[in-house]
Parts: sequence; structure tokens; C-alpha cells
Amino acid sequence: MKKRAYLSLGSNLGDRARNLHTAIDLLSRVGNVVAVSSFYETEPVEVVSQPCFVNCAVAIDTDKTPVEFLRSALAIEKDMGRRRTEDKGPRNIDIDILLFGNDVVEVKGLKIPHPGLASRRFVVEPLSEIAPHALHPGLNKTVSELRAALPAAGQDVRKIGRGTRT
Repeated sequence: MKKRAYLSLGSNLGDRARNLHTAIDLLSRVGNVVAVSSFYETEPVEVVSQPCFVNCAVAIDTDKTPVEFLRSALAIEKDMGRRRTEDKGPRNIDIDILLFGNDVVEVKGLKIPHPGLASRRFVVEPLSEIAPHALHPGLNKTVSELRAALPAAGQDVRKIGRGTRT
């Protein structure tokens, strides 16, 4: 049975926008990409001494389980040359699963909803563009409600262009 998954994509090395477009194209191996948000330039969070990111959100319909989907996303990152040398450090591509239908998953290496979803403007802003009514099953709040609850100051997020599908 197909489920709608919502992803956050980010890149801060190389041609950041091209990296996102490549990852979006490769995600079509995993399911049907049905929506892509605008691209946003964002300042790094936690490890701040690195280049700015370009981020977007993607909606994809898939028949994979969450664990199968994670394996596929990690394979795409690897195929694109991602090397995990520093936690939260610079990367040419990062694919995070934010929501997966209404599933709540907690297994080694995977938590859905994504634990940082509600507190990260660089995630919530693009996601609210393509899925304002999607429900965070752990908090029982919509993405729009999560966006409205974010503090006004901090986490600079600037729209820089459109994704490939709407």
C-alpha cells in the first residue's frame, strides 16, 4: 500500500541547487515524487562554521516500508558521493525522512517523525509550502501550526527559487 512520505533535502557543498535536483531525480527510483517546495538558502545550525545550505521539502508516494525507504535514501546519498566524516558537518546531499504517512517509527537509525522537525525553520518553512495540513502524529499539530509556533527570530531562511514539481 502506498504512503505519502515527506522529506527534507539539503546541500552545502558544490553546486547546491544541482545536488538537490539530482537527488530529486534519483528519488523517482523509490516512488512517485508528487511535490517539491521552493529552494531556500539557510544558515547552518549547530555546526555553524560551514557554508550555507540550500534546502527543500519533497513529497513522495511510495510502497516501501520506512526502513526500506531509509536504505534507498542512504543509497542515493552514497551514489551522489556523500561521505559521513563529521556529524552535522558539510555535505553535498542530505536526505531526511520527516513524516511517513501517519507512522511513528523508532528503530535503530530511524525516528519518524523526524526529531528535529518541529524546531527547525529550515525544515518547517519548505514543508509548509507543500504540505501545510500534514499532521505531525506525535504532536497532533499540522505543519502550519508548527510553523506558526516557531520563534520569530533566528534561523534565517530565504527563498531563492522553485523546485521541479508542484
